[in-house]
Amino acid sequence: MDFGQTAVDLARFQFAFTISAHIIFPAFSIGLASFLAVLNALWLWRRDPVYLRLFDYWKTIFAVVFGMGVVSGIVMSYQFGTNWSVFSDKVGPVIGPLMGYEVLSAFFLEAGFLGIMLFGRARVGDRLHMAATAIVALGTLASAFWILSVNSWMQTPAGYSINEVGQFVPEDWWAIVFNPSFPYRLVHMVLAAYLTTAFVVGAVGAWHLLRSPGSRGAAVMFSMAMWMALIVTPLQIYAGDEHGINTLEHQPAKVAAMEGHYEGHPNGGAPLILFGLPDDEAGVVRWKVEIPYLSNLILTHSLTKPLPGLNDFPPEDRPKAALIFWTFRIMVAIGFAMLAVGLWAAWARWKGRLYTDRWLHRAALAMGPSGFLAVLCGWITTEVGRQPFTVYGVLRTTDSVAPLAAEAVGASLLAFIVVYFFVFGSGTFYVLRLMAKRPKDRVDVEEIGPTRSAGITPIAGHPQLGDRIVPGE
Repeated sequence: MDFGQTAVDLARFQFAFTISAHIIFPAFSIGLASFLAVLNALWLWRRDPVYLRLFDYWKTIFAVVFGMGVVSGIVMSYQFGTNWSVFSDKVGPVIGPLMGYEVLSAFFLEAGFLGIMLFGRARVGDRLHMAATAIVALGTLASAFWILSVNSWMQTPAGYSINEVGQFVPEDWWAIVFNPSFPYRLVHMVLAAYLTTAFVVGAVGAWHLLRSPGSRGAAVMFSMAMWMALIVTPLQIYAGDEHGINTLEHQPAKVAAMEGHYEGHPNGGAPLILFGLPDDEAGVVRWKVEIPYLSNLILTHSLTKPLPGLNDFPPEDRPKAALIFWTFRIMVAIGFAMLAVGLWAAWARWKGRLYTDRWLHRAALAMGPSGFLAVLCGWITTEVGRQPFTVYGVLRTTDSVAPLAAEAVGASLLAFIVVYFFVFGSGTFYVLRLMAKRPKDRVDVEEIGPTRSAGITPIAGHPQLGDRIVPGE
């Protein structure tokens, strides 16, 4: 069973499939952990039960998503010892410790305090529970730190030497961890995770506002999500621009493929190609629609600085433009769509229609999966644009794959596809079922814990436990 492909092609596709299935879970859990920390802090500060109800609502979803992220991540890592054992042997002295640090300083941190966050409020008290929730959120960010350091080093390797047997040996850990593209990639990915979570939360809030216009829990989560969209999306657009400039400096062939520039522009004046069909064989973009000079202005902030094209690089060192030309544009389009929804929500808030504008709610609901799509498109752009290298400019993909038969890789790929769609498809369906349920109307005394429940009777309208009614509820 070779599917008409080589072992290298199948190994690449298998890794692409498994990491695509994995990356959507941490992209959600990173932002959701921070959202839970904010909700918990707001409950402790204001003692408004709506924040406690939302915390309990989203913590269950977080637990399921976190579990699927862990399982998919563990499975993915095994491929380093199977399909990519040669890669692991060559770069293990560098990336092995970094991935070990992620387990020791991030995963153990998350796993160690997750139980307290999920079940410990009534047992440990408010302060320790808040600390545990904050530590889980910090752990997700620490995990992103180390994993992105590994990926960034593969994109812009630094601080290493190559020994006599062809292994990459660390020389400067500071340069390895904080390699040239790492700060830009870390900021871009963390903001992407926050936006992914914001638009999922906003979609859930919009769904419940459409079904139950008076739901205060839905109104609060929708309002918080739209604030995030308004504030974080412009920051993400700026961070993406800075990341693009950094990529031009260190991976100019990738940028040329993203832009669809086959011919270089030594005197500047490179146009921004909005749409078209890249033809890698002919080296042209067919039926293109372009804006003169704009690519030069965006990438170099100048109209006259030179920009290289794909034809300026040896054919064996060029990434394929046909795919990443479009994934890059989809990612950018989603970013501006997010900004549009954030501005729309700000206008509706100013007009007093944030919770009643049903077309805004429908738009937010439609944008719910947009963050995941943007993350996947961004990942494809980054990883396919790095080809034909695993360690950019140093180690080729063809020299990294294990000596396996195409039939063996194809069989394992087929098994992965079947199992992943069953397991993670079921998990995703369960998460959607959880999101479809409206947050409950009232908090029980037992959920607050013994430090806060003494002398309180859980009756409707109680100033601490009851709902604060909003119009239409």
